Order: sequence, then structure tokens, then C-alpha cells
Amino acid sequence: MMVNPQNKIVSRETAADLGCQAREQEKVVGFTSGVFDLLHVGHVDYLSQAAKQCDVLFVAVNSDSSVRQNKGQERPIVPEQQRAEVIAALGMVDHVFLFDEQRNSINIELLHPDVYMKAGDYERSQLTSRDLVESYGGRVQLIPLQHTTSTTQIVQRIRQVSNHAGAQGEIQLDLPPKPPQPAVFLDRDGTINREIEYLHDPEQFEFLPRAVAGLSKMTEAGFRIVVVTNQAGIGLGYFTKEDFYRVNRAMFRGLANSNVVIDGIYFCPHSLREDCPCRKPRTGLVERAAADLNLNLSLSFFVGDRPADILCGKRAGMSTIRVTTGHGERSEIEPDYIASDLVDAAHHILAHAGKKKAIVTQ
Repeated sequence: MMVNPQNKIVSRETAADLGCQAREQEKVVGFTSGVFDLLHVGHVDYLSQAAKQCDVLFVAVNSDSSVRQNKGQERPIVPEQQRAEVIAALGMVDHVFLFDEQRNSINIELLHPDVYMKAGDYERSQLTSRDLVESYGGRVQLIPLQHTTSTTQIVQRIRQVSNHAGAQGEIQLDLPPKPPQPAVFLDRDGTINREIEYLHDPEQFEFLPRAVAGLSKMTEAGFRIVVVTNQAGIGLGYFTKEDFYRVNRAMFRGLANSNVVIDGIYFCPHSLREDCPCRKPRTGLVERAAADLNLNLSLSFFVGDRPADILCGKRAGMSTIRVTTGHGERSEIEPDYIASDLVDAAHHILAHAGKKKAIVTQ
């Protein structure tokens, strides 16, 4: 039976619970970590060897912020969520979680693996977590390297090939750039899922009625789907970024059997007092998404349940739709359309997309 890779990606706390359950079943819990940027044969071989040392293999993937601290601002090349999904897709890996620290001590304290594994290019004396692992009876296992391939070598080789091609004047395919695409920007809480104040527990995530059907219609129509959400609870200390990611993963799991593709989730973790340019109704997140995903804002729509959503959409030059599904109150900021739910919003978008394109291209 094939396991959906998304279901293998868990929070660190859930990983700790799963590790405890495995030990209660007298299974050997193994743990390793890494950046896994540009997955190559060395990574696959290493994880295959690691899986042979245990019954259940947990892999922690460095977050983007921790990679930048270790390797500079040009890395990682592949974003954290995508790196986690690639590792989760490997059959020998049982569970994957993201972590922000540069060291593994917190991961080890929570997971208490029976076997902590690192690649054979490390010396035991270099392993700062060795004493911690051995203090509770675990063991450290160095996995011999069968391949000398590394991500750094691959990046350097790409640069060499690129420089050589330029120096030799080789023919380059001058493909025309793809035109910017239209998108539907959506608020999350109260628009896609049931509104719960400071939602941080994935068990409480619940799609609003007809939300998935509405998102499906937007996807079928060719719109990119982008979630833009204020999450002040992070800045206020009510929950963590990891809690936010856990709720998002619950949303992805709920969409697994649909055709819905969410192209990006952009969030502002700051409180109102911090006066952040990415907090709606300011347009910082929208502008970042437009640049990242090559979006045409003049052909796009913004759907939300609060005045801040509508004002953000208007400021960014989009058509705006207010759904009445959340706790958003009416205000003097009038949207272009008021929808009862996301299916209603999708019908409006499909009916007006062509007219909007005709106006913009005139």
C-alpha cells in the first residue's frame, strides 16, 4: 500500500509521540537529520543504510532559516516544505519533521532515539550530541559514505558548465518568458476553514461547507491558488510557527483527494503593534507572492471575510470578494461582490474573469 508522503510529515511534538509509541512496541527508533538540498545518490544511500539500523526511521530536515545561518543567504536552493516532501517520498523513511535549530540536542531530547546516526565524514569527537544520546542509553552510529557526491559539488559543477557555455559562445535557447498568470488570493481562517481564535491545533481544523468544492472550481479554471493570512498569535506568543505549519499540513491532508493545488501560503506572524508591511491590509505578502509565482495582479481576485482582506485586495489592484462564512463584519470598505461561500465566489470569478481580461488587455 502506497503511503501519501504528506502524511509522513509531522510536527516535532507528534514525532516524539510516535517515537514513544514505537518503543512501547519494542521497535528500535532511529534518528538522523540534514539539509537535503538537491537530493542526490549520496543522500539516498545514506538514508538506506540508516534505515537498516532501526525499525522506524525519523528524519529531521533543517528549516530555511537554519540553512541560511549555516550555509549563507544563497542557500537553500529548494524551500523547506519541498525538501521535506522529497524526503518523505522515500520508502525507507517513516517520519519527517522540520526544525529551526542548528544543533540536534532539542530533537534528541524530545525523540530519545535508540540510534542517532550521522554520516561517516564526521568524527565522533565532533558530535556535540553524543553525550546526550549515551546518557539515556542510546547509541551513536556513523554511517560510512559509499558516494562522495555532495550538493556543494553539484552546485559548483552547474556553475562551471554555465561559465563554460558562456565562454564558448554556445547556442542558448532563447525561450520567451511565460506571461504572468492570474491567481485567486484567499484568506485562510473564516474563508477556507472554520474560524477559531488563534487556531493552532490541527485537530480543530475544519473546512467550511463547500470550501473544497469552491477551491476545486478555481483550480479547474486555471487560477493559481495563494493563501495570505495574518497570524498575530505567533508574534503574541500564543503559538509557534511550527503550530501554524501543523495546521497547514492538516489542510493539505484534507485536500489530498481533491484536484486542488495551493501554490503558496504567505503569512504575517507579527502583532498589530509591530506595524509590519506584510500584515494585511498592507500588500507586502501579496507583492512577494506575485514576484515568487509570476502572477498578474490585475487579472487576479482576493477572497476574504474581513475588511482587511478587502482593503488589501483593492490596494493591490485586484477584484475583491467578501464571503459571509467567517466572523468578518461589514464595513464601509465595500467589496466588488459578496459571496455566501467559496462555491458562490468561484462562480462569480469564472463569470467575470473573461470580462476582466478584456478590460485589462484593451
